[in-house]
Amino acid sequence: MSVYDLTIDELIEYFLKIGEKKYYATELFSWLYNKRITSFKEVTNIKKEIREKLGVDFIISNIEIIAVELGKDVRKYLFKLKDGEHIEAVLMRHDYGNSLCISSQVGCNMGCKFCESGRRRKVRNLTTGEMVEQILKVELDANLRISHVVIMGIGEPFDNYDNICNFIKIINHPKGLNIGSRHITVSTCGLVPKILEFSNFPYQVNLAISLHAANDKLRREIMPIAKVYPLKDLISAIKKYLEKTNRRVTFEYIMLSSVNDSKEDALELVNLLKGINSYVNLIPYNETDALQFKRSNPLTIAKFYDILKKNNITVTIRREFGGEISAACGQLRSKKEDI
Repeated sequence: MSVYDLTIDELIEYFLKIGEKKYYATELFSWLYNKRITSFKEVTNIKKEIREKLGVDFIISNIEIIAVELGKDVRKYLFKLKDGEHIEAVLMRHDYGNSLCISSQVGCNMGCKFCESGRRRKVRNLTTGEMVEQILKVELDANLRISHVVIMGIGEPFDNYDNICNFIKIINHPKGLNIGSRHITVSTCGLVPKILEFSNFPYQVNLAISLHAANDKLRREIMPIAKVYPLKDLISAIKKYLEKTNRRVTFEYIMLSSVNDSKEDALELVNLLKGINSYVNLIPYNETDALQFKRSNPLTIAKFYDILKKNNITVTIRREFGGEISAACGQLRSKKEDI
């Protein structure tokens, strides 16, 4: 297994199990994430016999970059995993820092009609280490520090719940990647039981809901998860989450031309979110050749935005990244695997 799969507590447990001091766990953790070792031989303050055992019990590198597409303030990465599968991550440069959108699964079973990832079914969950390594590899390649992480790439994070939670523990830890909890966002298409479970997770990370429709009929058409968890259940879970955490929720809303971008759609969204501590992120759609959906034109998005704003809904229009590259979630992976 990968050494990056282990939280600090799990490393401590490992060293105690092999009859060594837990001190070695914090030392190794620091070498992994601060000094970025590529071999256990580099850990000079741990005994040779322990280093040799680490080399037997763990591997360090589990993924490799095989393609990078560059655009203005954006880099799209394609990774190859040890089993030959592929995943993606997207680096975005903002005025407030560098954000990385990572994948949580190989493929996705949620089947959202507008999503390239959903066109290819889930193969497996990513391990904790495979998620951690996406950050490490990108930081090394781009020679920068990632300050914000969004778990919104290929896959449904809450369908890989335990590994996601361990991933957050590692990247947030002061001796790990030390990324602030408020700089970490988990996005879900609406797995209601996991939203409720996540309300008890003791890290103040951000929650984003992929909403994309404000009525059940349309949402069921474009997001099959709505057949299992209708909006009344989703909104009820979000309200319970807010009661426990007192943390504002983001609603992601992809603007699809002639699908969910009318004045009526905007007013439905206003009524749905009234009184909820949240903000709406309007997302211009990244079109792909394999799917029939088109992006709303800028004027339509502006009008939609104005309706929400005038009705006291906090709303932003997401800055566009990667229009000149394969920026849509799963697009670069599909290009590779369609060859």
